[in-house]
Amino acid sequence: MNAPTLTIVVPCYNEEEILPQTIHKLSQLLDSLFIEKKISSKSKVLFIDDGSKDSTWTIINKACLHMDRVAGLKLSRNAGHQHALLAGMFAANEGSDCIISIDADLQDDITVIHEFIDNYQKGYEIVYGVRKKRETDTLFKRKSAEWFYKFMKKLGVELIYNHADYRLMSNRAVQELKGFEEANLFLRGIVPLIGFKSAKVYYDRKERLAGETKYPLSKMLSFAFDGITSFSVTPIRLVLSMGLITFIVSLLFSVYCLTMKYLGRTQSGWTSLIASIWLIGGLQMIATGLVGEYIGKVYKETKRRPKYIVEIDLFNLPIQKNNLIQEEDYRYEIRK
Repeated sequence: MNAPTLTIVVPCYNEEEILPQTIHKLSQLLDSLFIEKKISSKSKVLFIDDGSKDSTWTIINKACLHMDRVAGLKLSRNAGHQHALLAGMFAANEGSDCIISIDADLQDDITVIHEFIDNYQKGYEIVYGVRKKRETDTLFKRKSAEWFYKFMKKLGVELIYNHADYRLMSNRAVQELKGFEEANLFLRGIVPLIGFKSAKVYYDRKERLAGETKYPLSKMLSFAFDGITSFSVTPIRLVLSMGLITFIVSLLFSVYCLTMKYLGRTQSGWTSLIASIWLIGGLQMIATGLVGEYIGKVYKETKRRPKYIVEIDLFNLPIQKNNLIQEEDYRYEIRK
């Protein structure tokens, strides 16, 4: 088999602190892979600026000007990590035999990319990067992640345990991914649905070298909830079951109250009444909110708005590349 053309896709949002190191390390990695004849000379690293508010795009622009292996893609606004990742994969797909996605902080071990390529050469079209352990995480994060994977499995959602978005996908796999047109993206659940021959590569996750995590607790919980509601209607069925159980309990309680009244054993008081009202009211609010979440997702799907808008593409427009870089570079120098 000929050496494949590899594109490493790196979504970036306000990564000015870590980005120079990331560019340097990934460029060195591509050079070493090329020397070993594992990839072709056309292989690149594609950085996607997801509407950053710092100098992330300026750094990417300058790297494109001075380094042949670096390309950039600028989105018109912040579209979110999953959409930025999708934008980079789709932009790189036409000129690549395989694509590897990785976060800009390089906490995922880039040395195992050698194993990714080896597995691709063996015929695997999807290679998942899987963490061996989660020692760098807090106890809460470890336990919550473990519960999330177990809960998703109970719901019937096929997820790769301890796998995030560090993976290799062949050109054909990415092409099939385009057929999943839903607006509510959860790639960790979508990719296994493609069903092509896959393998796993295990690695140890590192500490973040610079900058702050872009996934605080609130975003992690939101991301997990999106994953649950995007792939299963079981929560709504649980609400229905809860409603039926509550209805049956209320009937039994009514029979009990009527029996006590008939026997003359009733006592005046409002505690039980207030408690039951608050209980039923709380259940109704939870049920309404959960159903509303699903309705909101249907609303997003029906609008069919674009997932992202590309402002500048330095991967597929090599003719305009230098002009765009020099123009941006010039504006940057003027601002200084």
